[in-house]
Amino acid sequence: MKFLAIISLAFSSAVAFVPGTLAPAHSARIIRMSDEALSEVEAPIEDEEIVPVPEGPTYTCVSKSSIMAEPNTLEFGGVWDPLGLADIGSDETLAWYRHAEVKHGRVAMAAFVGWWAVGAGLRLPGELSHGLDFASIPSKGIGAWDATPGWGKAQMLLFAGLIEFHDELFHSRRSENGHYLRGGTPGKVRQ
Repeated sequence: MKFLAIISLAFSSAVAFVPGTLAPAHSARIIRMSDEALSEVEAPIEDEEIVPVPEGPTYTCVSKSSIMAEPNTLEFGGVWDPLGLADIGSDETLAWYRHAEVKHGRVAMAAFVGWWAVGAGLRLPGELSHGLDFASIPSKGIGAWDATPGWGKAQMLLFAGLIEFHDELFHSRRSENGHYLRGGTPGKVRQ
């Protein structure tokens, strides 16, 4: 009995991550038919107005007003913005903030996993630099950073900068709407 309750709770919480339908119930659905079946279809009744479903967003950036207009936003009491950052700049600034929030969240999750792995005793084989093994680095966060040589820190920062540069340079080629400041989805990695 407990097992079934746990399984049902697990599946019910997974439904929270499924997107709802975007088209209203009164909009027309597009059905594709073969040419033979299409010739047998009668002409549509003139009383019904067919509303086409838009294919994609036509905006340049998501504004605060469009976020507030979504029905799910008002359900939870609005947008949590205690510093008023959405009102500081333009819609492009808000898109940049959203992209930075997603990116920093991903970096924080990766850092947590790395911190946990080192704390659990997992180490890379070999030497970090000449005469300094990975196993000799302390497992505490600040102590590990202090024990890392200066050139090792510079390599990590350079690598992070190259990833950021590559992301900004090639973001418009892999996103369907272009760069996140020009209508692309903030935080989107691949199509």
